[in-house]
Amino acid sequence: MNRTQPVLIVLLLIVLFVLGDSVYTVSEVDQAIITQFGEPVGEPVTEPGLHFKLPFVQTANLFERRFLEWDGFRNQVPTRDRRFIWVDTYARWRITDPLLFFQRLRDERGAQSRLDDILDGETRNAVARHDLIEIVRTSNREPLDTATTGLEEAEVLVPISIGREQITQEILAAAASAVGDLGIELLDLQFKRINYVAEVQEDVFARMIAERQRIASEFRSEGQGESARIQGERERDLARIQSEAFRSAEELRGTADAEATQVYADAYGSDAGFYAFTKSLETYEKTMDSDTFFILGTDSELMRYLEGPR
Repeated sequence: MNRTQPVLIVLLLIVLFVLGDSVYTVSEVDQAIITQFGEPVGEPVTEPGLHFKLPFVQTANLFERRFLEWDGFRNQVPTRDRRFIWVDTYARWRITDPLLFFQRLRDERGAQSRLDDILDGETRNAVARHDLIEIVRTSNREPLDTATTGLEEAEVLVPISIGREQITQEILAAAASAVGDLGIELLDLQFKRINYVAEVQEDVFARMIAERQRIASEFRSEGQGESARIQGERERDLARIQSEAFRSAEELRGTADAEATQVYADAYGSDAGFYAFTKSLETYEKTMDSDTFFILGTDSELMRYLEGPR
């Protein structure tokens, strides 16, 4: 074996190692800062592709070019009208000056920590400057009328002058000026959740329950009153119908009796004997049967048609 071959292999490995440490890749979503002994040198590298640096002396620090997320902590904050609420926010940001970003914040962890201080502080300040109704509402919408809600009184909404969207813009503007010298840009900030603290929440729920119970009592009272009115009208109508029916029945009965009396009178006037005969037969039919015994005198008017035909 040639003595020069091991030397050549070692030299080749050294060359490959040096070349490997002198080449770095920047993707489409990254940007790089070259540091030499911890200090940045040159301009930021934003073009994607292969790039070269001094091996072992310089280091390539890559940073995101895409939008990054900041998720704030849930904080208990008092409003201007002394309502204690939980406020949870989130934001979007990006690195616009990687050199300044590296000099001031070093990495994304440092940026997240600094954003925690800035955004949480500005959120507290903005919430403390406004009433709760300004934070939870965005506009002065038209209240619902009684035909829609079914209530006796129309819905009353307290007008607002700012609203949640403008408050978020105030927070964003104040925070943007604070991060202007950090090499980053704030793109958006929104309230993720706003809720009462437990003690206030129980009080709010109790007031809501009491209000709903009051409305239910009003409906129940109105229903009972309507039920009593309907029951009274039903009984009045029933008494009137029964009275009219009794009157009609009596009128019909009187008319029938009058007509019957007239018929009897006409029959008696035309043939009194025949009338007396038919009435006697009717009396026989109603009073006599096989189990009935009569003791009558021979001069009884009732027996004269039984003595013999005349």
